[in-house]
Amino acid sequence: MSILHRDDEVQNEEITEETELQQPSGFDDADGKVVLNSTEAKLALASKLIINLKNDLSNLERLLASEAEPADLEQFIRRETTEDGDVMHPINEGKIVEGVFDGQNMIGSDGKLYMVPPNYASKSKLVEGDIMKLTIQPNGSFLYKQIGPIERQRVMGVLTRDEVTGDWKVIADGHKYGILTASVTYFKGQAGDDIVILIPKNAPSKWAAVENIIKRD
Repeated sequence: MSILHRDDEVQNEEITEETELQQPSGFDDADGKVVLNSTEAKLALASKLIINLKNDLSNLERLLASEAEPADLEQFIRRETTEDGDVMHPINEGKIVEGVFDGQNMIGSDGKLYMVPPNYASKSKLVEGDIMKLTIQPNGSFLYKQIGPIERQRVMGVLTRDEVTGDWKVIADGHKYGILTASVTYFKGQAGDDIVILIPKNAPSKWAAVENIIKRD
């Protein structure tokens, strides 16, 4: 964890329009984002984690090697008064986790599963395989950011609903994909409507992002 580095994040509800990822080759889409295939997505995540570790270690080495007086370090310290006395924390303290979107949640590099707000995932049109960054702030709030979109393709299908579970599905090109209920609610979709979805271009997937729903009379 770096205590000398600040990283301004985008709130959960906002849609990030730019990416920080520069390492992979990929190609630029119409919005200027670096788009990754499935292999590049894995390599990009690994490279990003290595860079973060190097930066954290470098900051730690500079801190330990510095001759700063206590007064000079106060700007980096957050003090908390408890029953046991004053406790000091890095002012920027927070946990940063990078991972891969699985269609509903983010699978973190630490092996844990983090729930992505459905409204955010729906509005951002997150696709299974997208690389994300989660910042857990000291107050417990979660800040998500898409940092590496996987290469995607647009497919037309038919919206259906499981009579038993009530889950929404899309049947397209002989495959069945899961979609977020928040997306169907936003477009006011109904079973039988035509639907445009986004799926990974060069990788199998169980989930799709909804781009639009075309109502049938």
